[in-house]
Amino acid sequence: MNFLAHLLLSGEDPELLVGNFIADHVKGNAKYLYPERIRLGIELHRKIDHFTDTHPITTESKALIYPTQKKYAPVVVDLYYDHFLAANFNQFSSKQLPDFTSFCYTILSNHYDMLPAEIQSFLPFMIERNWLSNYATVDGIGRSLKGLSRRVNFENQMHLADEDLLRHYPNLERHFHSFFPELINFVESFHHETLPQNKA
Repeated sequence: MNFLAHLLLSGEDPELLVGNFIADHVKGNAKYLYPERIRLGIELHRKIDHFTDTHPITTESKALIYPTQKKYAPVVVDLYYDHFLAANFNQFSSKQLPDFTSFCYTILSNHYDMLPAEIQSFLPFMIERNWLSNYATVDGIGRSLKGLSRRVNFENQMHLADEDLLRHYPNLERHFHSFFPELINFVESFHHETLPQNKA
């Protein structure tokens, strides 16, 4: 999953949210350099990624776009799923999408000094361009994919991924709505089994 899903699945816990957001930029045991609940957010992020990457439904989604996207299909599907989450946000949260994104931007800004350098460099741009809310439209997710395509060092077709999204939209949307409730249940188990015993 991409930024929006990871943030939502943090349960509005500020430190868990920060950890979940920065996890891709925290390698291996470097997680132990952070306070306990940020570390737990990093661990939650990794569990979410493993659950997502190995799930048969996401495998179906990746297969749909593999002819175009090749090894970047998992990255593209993560962004597609954030699009479907943003476009249907009221089904999964009691907050409106603009209110939730504002909450996230505030939490991340308040923890700016704790963020890895790579995130410090793009967070202001992310907030200014309001990436999270813009995921709700095909044009918005298309801009994110084109930007990602430019930042990747290797040849890729992510600048065409919005066309793949439109081509396979009904199937990808169906995949998301089948998969995301399962991911929510998985994360709720993590919250129930792991977090209470670490609050003391």
